[in-house]
Amino acid sequence: MPKRLPKKTPSRRRAQADGPAPRSVRPAAKLERLKKIVARCGGALVAFSGGVDSTFLLSVAKEVLGEKLLAVTVAFPAVPAAEVRAAKALARSLKVRHLVVRADEVIGMERFQANPPDRCYHCKTAILSKLTLIAQSLGFPCILEASNKDDVRDYRPGHRAVKELGAKSPLIEAGLTKADIRDLSKKRGLPTWNKPSAACLASRIPYGETITREKLGRIEKGEAWLASLGFGTVRLRHHGALVRIEVPGDEIARLASGALRSKVVAKMKALGFRYVTFDLEGFRSGSMNEALPAAGRTRAARKHP
Repeated sequence: MPKRLPKKTPSRRRAQADGPAPRSVRPAAKLERLKKIVARCGGALVAFSGGVDSTFLLSVAKEVLGEKLLAVTVAFPAVPAAEVRAAKALARSLKVRHLVVRADEVIGMERFQANPPDRCYHCKTAILSKLTLIAQSLGFPCILEASNKDDVRDYRPGHRAVKELGAKSPLIEAGLTKADIRDLSKKRGLPTWNKPSAACLASRIPYGETITREKLGRIEKGEAWLASLGFGTVRLRHHGALVRIEVPGDEIARLASGALRSKVVAKMKALGFRYVTFDLEGFRSGSMNEALPAAGRTRAARKHP
């Protein structure tokens, strides 16, 4: 495993001035706090997925650090190819140096394939280890990742890897929520301000069910097809021979309408599913976590803040 990036020890006064933002702070003030946090790095590698949060972070980092910046996108079968293409286009539009690195070895990791509840920890450890080696070889003192303040309320075992490998989460430190980031992204003219939230394709597979390239490919194709029909937010939850489709509640009626329903069923069966279901609760982020005991999720959140 690569060496953990060294931490800079701020003075007590700076720590007090730049500590986590209270909830009452306006987004504009949080943005200024974010700029100060990023500026202290002097140069940074940004883990860049092309999503709402990482695009906003990269935009701010470009403004603050200029050319002392590198965006790195990690590509492997759990990341839709369309997201990698979008990340390339966004990096070009922001005029930021951009590197796409493959991490196909993650799929072969036993702790990833077995899909335990802390799968994200093992995946993120492998990915951040790769980014750490790149940062060290190119002389970047900081790795910035784009978790936001809302993420700390959910079960996110990957946060432990962030802390262990010394990466920084400046959006959390600045107190920026998803709503703040969308608002500020819109004001900055970023095309991702209203982009639907995305997540690793492995999050569509129930804990304990083996993750394979075939399953990930089936999910990617199915979600891309539904998106082409105008469903902006969609999840294909892969339960063996059964697929559970999640769309926002106000789009369920359209999904289940006669002609479209038949079309969806035919497409899902062509992808290899035997049974096709629509989740009447609608889309909710991290719905697979509902299968975990509530006490376990709470303990995990406290352990991996």
